[in-house]
Formats: sequence, structure tokens, C-alpha cells
Amino acid sequence: MNLPNILAIFRMVLAPLLFFLLIHHFENIHQSWINYFAALTFSLAALSDFFDGYIARTWKQTTKLGGILDPLADKMLVLAAFLGLLLTGKANEWVIYIILVREFFITGFRVVMISENLNVNASFAGKLKTAFQMTAIGFL
Repeated sequence: MNLPNILAIFRMVLAPLLFFLLIHHFENIHQSWINYFAALTFSLAALSDFFDGYIARTWKQTTKLGGILDPLADKMLVLAAFLGLLLTGKANEWVIYIILVREFFITGFRVVMISENLNVNASFAGKLKTAFQMTAIGFL
């Protein structure tokens, strides 16, 4: 297991934590602290996305497993953030639904491509979309 794959798994672990922090209200802790911790969790996960790709390309550690883990971790993080924001009323429903439907469609498409042994490397447009989504979530 190489470092980029470990970072992707780390992002997968942070996704449910982020969701929990977004939807749960703690009685003994001021909510602003929870919001800061949720923002820190999301920022850390988003940075791990940047670094796992950078390290994989720079150190020539790209693997087939990484090609599956990285987009899956991205989807988990975005899904956790968007669902948490949706359930707490902090995001517009129809925008979230459109994004989630697209994410599920693309994920299904990638699974079919992988099962057919076709190339599923991320495109520049896909990387840009993920960066935009993570930036937008950070502002929400």
C-alpha cells in the first residue's frame, strides 16, 4: 500500500466523520466549535485529495487500486458534505439533487468501464469539477 492510497483511505474515513459533525448537535459544546471542527475536517480531507494525486504523479506511484480509491474517496467526501448540508437546510435541495444524480451516474459509468478493462483515468475537467465542488462546499 503506497502513500497516495493511504491518503485516499484517510479521506474515506474522514467522510463519515464530516457527515456526523454536520448533522449532529452536541449539548455540552457550543455549535460554532463543531462547525469549526467540521470545516477543519473537510479542509484536511480536501488537502489530502490534492496531495494524494500530486504524490502519485510526482513519485510515479499511480496504481490501479489508486485509480479506484481516489474517485471513490472524492465521491464519499462530496456526498457526506452535500447530504449533511442538505439535511441541515444549509444548501438548496435541487442543486444538491442534480449534483448527486450526476455523481452516481458517473460512478456507475466508471464501474462499467473498469469491468470492461477500459481506461478510467481522471480527466482535467473531472479534476477541475472536483476542485470546484470542494471549494464551493468550503464556502457553505
